[in-house]
Amino acid sequence: MPEENQPIKEKNNGPILGEELLRKISEHPCYDKNAQHKYGRIHLAVAPACNIQCNFCVREFDCVNESRPGVTSKVLTPEEALEKTKQILAEYPFIKVVAIAGPGDPLANDETFETFELIRNEFPEITLCMSTNGLMLPEKLPEILRTGVSTLTVTVNAIDPEIQAKIVDHIFYHGKVYKGVEAAKIQIKNQLDGIKAAIDAGIVVKVNTVLIPGINDKHIIEIAKKLNELGVYIMNVMPLINQGAFADLEPPTPEERKAVQEACEPYVMQMRHCRQCRADAYGLLAQDMSQMSEERRKVIKIQTKEDMEKARAVLEKNGKKEA
Repeated sequence: MPEENQPIKEKNNGPILGEELLRKISEHPCYDKNAQHKYGRIHLAVAPACNIQCNFCVREFDCVNESRPGVTSKVLTPEEALEKTKQILAEYPFIKVVAIAGPGDPLANDETFETFELIRNEFPEITLCMSTNGLMLPEKLPEILRTGVSTLTVTVNAIDPEIQAKIVDHIFYHGKVYKGVEAAKIQIKNQLDGIKAAIDAGIVVKVNTVLIPGINDKHIIEIAKKLNELGVYIMNVMPLINQGAFADLEPPTPEERKAVQEACEPYVMQMRHCRQCRADAYGLLAQDMSQMSEERRKVIKIQTKEDMEKARAVLEKNGKKEA
């Protein structure tokens, strides 16, 4: 029998996975399109520092009126994150995934692993998930495995250094700032090496790619082909949110995004239901409760309790029939 986090074998469009990982995927709203309607996630905003500067990224730590990656109302300590998780899981048991996705890069923050340790010790059955730019992935992979992360998202916007150099202004790596093609070569190598090592270690990998018209739109199919070689489970082509240095760029149309997804589909499964969540989002993908009023959250809490009671009644009834 294979170990819990080990793939049984691989096929061209991703690994065939063991039963425990298949269960986690079936309850992960980002990895399974059907799960998005039944199961939720919580993002813990414990990682403010970042080691790269993308030209489309603006991180606002105290912005309650925007819903996009890199935004949170408050940066939490690991202890605060644990208390928040306890409260939310008690009130909304349909949440099955605890993730760290910023507002910076999780691998650039020691608090990421402190938080995962606290969560794993308190909730050993919960799925731990993380998103990263991948710059530190090869050297941080042992920590990722040690803390029990089983699903991992890596943002890969180019595998051609000339294109990547147009997307990232600079990286900060081992105490030094790198720019241009030199920076791009370092990041791309670390991303691809880290993804391969993570998959080989039994982690399920999703890759996010930001579709930037005029820069990487014709290149994304080459990324998909590489992901196929590596055994990546699913790919998420996200539309550019035009801000920062890319504020004047025109985002892709839904039709343009769909065309890229269809071109990539033969190589790697496509995620088509992404909501480009905040770093402190929680609830269902289409129902971010971090942005809801207290009154609306109370309604969901009551509905959740009623749904649980109905399910329990059905189970008890079926049990009596079997008896």
